[in-house]
Amino acid sequence: MNVTLIGIDLAKSVFQVCAVNQQGKTVFNRQVRRNRLMALLLDHPGAVVAMEACSGSNYWGRELEQRGYAVKLIPPQHVKPFVKGNKNDRNDAFAITEAARRPQLRYVQPRSLEQTDLIQVHRVLDRKVRQRTALINQIRGFLTEYGVVVKRGKEHLWHALADRLEEPNNGLTPSARGLICELQREWAQLDRAIAYLEKRIKAQSRSDEAAQRLMQIKGVGERIATAAVAFAGNGQGYHNGRHFSANLGLVPKEHSSGGKQRMGGMSKRGNRYLRRLLIQGAWSVVRYAERGQDRLSRWAVKLIERRGKHKAVIAVANKIARIIWSMLYHRTDYQPV
Repeated sequence: MNVTLIGIDLAKSVFQVCAVNQQGKTVFNRQVRRNRLMALLLDHPGAVVAMEACSGSNYWGRELEQRGYAVKLIPPQHVKPFVKGNKNDRNDAFAITEAARRPQLRYVQPRSLEQTDLIQVHRVLDRKVRQRTALINQIRGFLTEYGVVVKRGKEHLWHALADRLEEPNNGLTPSARGLICELQREWAQLDRAIAYLEKRIKAQSRSDEAAQRLMQIKGVGERIATAAVAFAGNGQGYHNGRHFSANLGLVPKEHSSGGKQRMGGMSKRGNRYLRRLLIQGAWSVVRYAERGQDRLSRWAVKLIERRGKHKAVIAVANKIARIIWSMLYHRTDYQPV
């Protein structure tokens, strides 16, 4: 029987490969070691290869596309409903083939090497920032145990630490002073790492033509521009701007039934990192909207009057996401007026 579709359950060393024919019947479903996977796939040159969009899928997607294969990367949440029976590698691989045969299912395009370089820097930066936030909260918690309270803001805490550590009668024990000094050195190390990564993102934004164009949008800086390019590429993976913004979770979640439409808050689906950046960029637009004369600012002012600032911020983030998709897809410059 001819193999028309191959589903691969990715792993580190041993992959589960399920091949089906045109009717969806299993031709084989077996384990294959990593060094034998490509040889097996080359035995079926006309087959479509489907995988879950996870770690390693972009590498295999690029390798297979270079060899002329059609590749489908499926978000894992769309594969789960097709897992029948107990969860195991055999059932998972077959579920991937079942999901890949659905005509209405949308797929993820494999990231290019340039996109991968961009997104990895953002991931490390995001982790470092979260580590610094956790460290600052821990320092504040330790100080509170000794009755030392510093007002909000990491700058205020940094400047206050030196004075409080040198102050002899503030209730801190020698052990606490030594520990907080060590945490302060760790904080300084994280600051240097974050500054280095931010410089790398700025350098990447200067060398990327698409990111340069996106930075023409009000509220979009180096981080948003490079993250958008890394996530969306040329925009070909989305129907339109509305589809892109919905993929980022910047649309209302819906729970409708019986002809009654019920809309809630943000769906919060998709890439939470880019969504957070877009909301931060939208806040910069909303805060100074009354001073701006461009079309986006005027629209934001009217929206604030009708719906309030917080809802306006989400709407502006949605608008920026749609503009980003349009500029990436059509390769155009931003037109503020």
